[in-house]
Amino acid sequence: MRTYICFIVMFLSFALWAEEIHVQVKGVVCSFCAQGIGETVKKRAEVERVSVDIETGAVTIVTKEGQTLDDATIEKCITDAGYEVDSIERS
Repeated sequence: MRTYICFIVMFLSFALWAEEIHVQVKGVVCSFCAQGIGETVKKRAEVERVSVDIETGAVTIVTKEGQTLDDATIEKCITDAGYEVDSIERS
């Protein structure tokens, strides 16, 4: 019984964690690029915060607790901002 309760608690805690998504984007060269990507991605209700590294073209998206974004939605957000996705990784 104790093991069963521990499993349920662990499962529920994982479901409530925010997700961190790392997206490598082609064509990010200036702060205007970063601002455009950030504003477009932040429009999604699932997104807690977004950061863009101009030097590397890396976009980090953190979702709200219990929320997620699928790869197709992320790619659409980035292409709607005028950029191309190179890769998407989750941690």
